[in-house]
Amino acid sequence: MDLKQYIRQVPDFPKPGILFYDVSTLLGHAEAWREAVSQLEKVVAAFKPDALAGIESRGFLVAAPLALQLGLGFQMIRKRGKLPGRTIPLTYDLEYGTDTIEIQEGAVEVGQRVVIVDDLLATGGTLKAASDLLKKIGANVVGSACIMELTFLEGRSRLDIPFASLISYDD
Repeated sequence: MDLKQYIRQVPDFPKPGILFYDVSTLLGHAEAWREAVSQLEKVVAAFKPDALAGIESRGFLVAAPLALQLGLGFQMIRKRGKLPGRTIPLTYDLEYGTDTIEIQEGAVEVGQRVVIVDDLLATGGTLKAASDLLKKIGANVVGSACIMELTFLEGRSRLDIPFASLISYDD
């Protein structure tokens, strides 16, 4: 099944000149969504993870059912102020400024093998920050996976962990 045909392209979103690749149309098609999760299951299982971490917010939609399918726990990496209880933050650079992500204290055990899952890899900044945050708390980040990758933005080159995607866009 060609999963690309289920990804809607939205021009000028969220701002003029940006072509947004919308995973919601894939999620809305049961057969295509099942196929995407099945393909990701094979990719992620090869990393032999103990747990999955999803990046807010579309990464939750991908990582949670995948963790269930693999019989693994799932942890959320969220923007500052969105998680209850004590959290561990990491501030990272964006093209124009900074952002902060957090994970709950105790969410991951030291040495636990974790794979990070998201819907899309663009510049790689957020995925790299998620990896850095997990390593900061002692996780063994063994890989990462996304449904889509915008290869022309070269986000993969920013990562220091193995990465896999199901779909790539070259322009």
